[in-house]
Amino acid sequence: MTESPEQPSRLDRIEGILTRVAQQQERNTEAIADLTDNVTRVLGRSAILDDVLLELRDSHEELKQNFLENQRTTNAALNQLGAILVQLTRIDPQN
Repeated sequence: MTESPEQPSRLDRIEGILTRVAQQQERNTEAIADLTDNVTRVLGRSAILDDVLLELRDSHEELKQNFLENQRTTNAALNQLGAILVQLTRIDPQN
């Protein structure tokens, strides 16, 4: 079986296929490396955001507790002022 000069031999075709496979493998390796870098960056940012979220939750709880305490003390002060006002109106009812 003689091959014509314009057609590549079976070995040449196999070598061509192997070359293309090696090139594609190199591109895939580079794409995987890029993807890995991106995933690493995203996970790092996610960890930072998780920490920020925890701090915000803690801060929110602290602010909520402070607000409730301020509300309690303000209400107590208003009640005392109300009681003082009642006493003052009893002492001098004409004013």
